[in-house]
Amino acid sequence: MNKIRYGILSTAQIVPRFVEGIKASKCGEVRAIASRSLEKAENMAQELGIPKSYGSYEELCKDETIDIIYIATYNKGHFEAAKLALMNNKHVLLEKPFTLKSSHAQELFELAEKKELFLMEAQKSVFLPITHKIKKILHKNQIGAVQWIQSITAYPNVDHISWFHSIEAGGGTLHGSGSYPLQYMQFILNQKITSFSGVATIEPGKTDDQCNVSLKFSNQVLGNLFITVKLDTESKLTIFAQKGRIEVTNFWKAQKATVFYDDGKKEELEAFFDSEFQFELDHVNDCLRKKLTESPIMTKRITLDTVELVESLYTKWLKEG
Repeated sequence: MNKIRYGILSTAQIVPRFVEGIKASKCGEVRAIASRSLEKAENMAQELGIPKSYGSYEELCKDETIDIIYIATYNKGHFEAAKLALMNNKHVLLEKPFTLKSSHAQELFELAEKKELFLMEAQKSVFLPITHKIKKILHKNQIGAVQWIQSITAYPNVDHISWFHSIEAGGGTLHGSGSYPLQYMQFILNQKITSFSGVATIEPGKTDDQCNVSLKFSNQVLGNLFITVKLDTESKLTIFAQKGRIEVTNFWKAQKATVFYDDGKKEELEAFFDSEFQFELDHVNDCLRKKLTESPIMTKRITLDTVELVESLYTKWLKEG
């Protein structure tokens, strides 16, 4: 089986774990890594056993031995980096949030379609085995019709992210973590978000450090997501249905979940793995082998709808001051 050859555009903290995911995948390999600092790229290449290192993004994107570029720059840099890769005829896997503006997201998808290139937002949570076990339980109606989904995400320490509190850089709780629950909920319900509203706490001159967003889906299910960097509390997603509920701690990397039935029974779900990225990468590699330009799972629609929702809420919050 031919290897799918990855180039990594960034030396961000997520990169070592992503590279482990490529190594755990069935047919992926890392060929090169780039940073705006050649020294940083060389250091990470040596640390992770990557053959080539580049001191510019342009050099990486022009490397003809690379099939697909994984982009993990700071949030504001996503659009320009992805556009650069696509213009150089590279497939793209772009980290969350996909872009900060819906017009930029639309432009990237149009460019990818024009050049017949694969483009997907990196969203590992929807590919996890435990996610598909949960979706199967919901599809089989084992706990009855879903009524409400609640997601709580807490990151009590973000000091290591120098730009987190900058709205200009695309920082903030909803930018940083909103894509996870928003897209996870759309995927497991297989439903669009039809209406939403939200509030946030924002210090003067900064971006949101807490947000609370209410959702309504096309099948009348309600959702809620709360994200905070001010509280140290359990991060958990709970699916409430007519005959029970499902609880998933840290759903974006979960290997376990618990089903609680109203008759008192309890069922433990388990799906262990070496890397939470490997399933997403196996899917991407399969899409490339099939010459797809869009993932049938992490779809263009889910990404565009999510970017538009997040952009709309930030526009509202910033106007309110």
